[in-house]
Amino acid sequence: MKKIGFIGAGNMGGALAAAVSRTENSVFVCCAHKENAEALAAKIGATATTVENIIDVCDLVFLGVKPQTLPDLARSVKPLIEKRKDRICLVSMAAGVTCSRLAALFGDCKIIRIMPNTPVSIGEGVILYCLTQSAAEYEDLLCDALSMAGTLHKIDEAIIDAATAVSGCGPAFVYMFIDALADGGVKCGLAREKAQLLAAQTLIGAAKLCIESDKQPSELRDEVCSPGGSTLRGVAALEQGDLNGIVISAVEAAYKRTRELSGE
Repeated sequence: MKKIGFIGAGNMGGALAAAVSRTENSVFVCCAHKENAEALAAKIGATATTVENIIDVCDLVFLGVKPQTLPDLARSVKPLIEKRKDRICLVSMAAGVTCSRLAALFGDCKIIRIMPNTPVSIGEGVILYCLTQSAAEYEDLLCDALSMAGTLHKIDEAIIDAATAVSGCGPAFVYMFIDALADGGVKCGLAREKAQLLAAQTLIGAAKLCIESDKQPSELRDEVCSPGGSTLRGVAALEQGDLNGIVISAVEAAYKRTRELSGE
């Protein structure tokens, strides 16, 4: 059993803390407001504590704070980390903040960078991660700790921002598509609740088939399209509206903004 700490446990940090609490590890949380940490700890069976205690006792420490607050946090904890740098690993989920930048802020310590998406809250998330060479010994612990949050994908840091534009930002794009698909059903006479359920479940099934099949998405699409049929007419409407181009533009825009946040 290892001790896993969370400094900052908002929506994403809280979801990850809840997932870790379902493993065999001990979870410690602290937030800017003590009452929030205590409420979360009571809900997930964790221990509410202080930043100082988390640095002092934990093996993995997740930094769930906003990128702009990292410098202030680093100044306050750097002396504490220095004392335990060989027995602690920092895990940052700050968008656009590179491992080298984290090392400059927190000093010579072990660092892992992760980019999770919101479905981690139901154990179906995608967690991208990369790590410094010195943090390699903590990779198995990271994967074990987040095993109940979803699937982990180790990725080169040079392309993590591009991957984040797909998996990190992607849920928002998917929700928009579900909403639009349901709107279409409502326009054709379905009740809103039924249309939304059908749209969401259709995406679940289609996505699972895409993962488990050895076929390309374009092949699976063609299998649904009978010559002269209804689906083909709908696909033609999507192509006329340049669905592919719109989605590609959304991913590119998200990627460019992430690079801006990183200062690159």
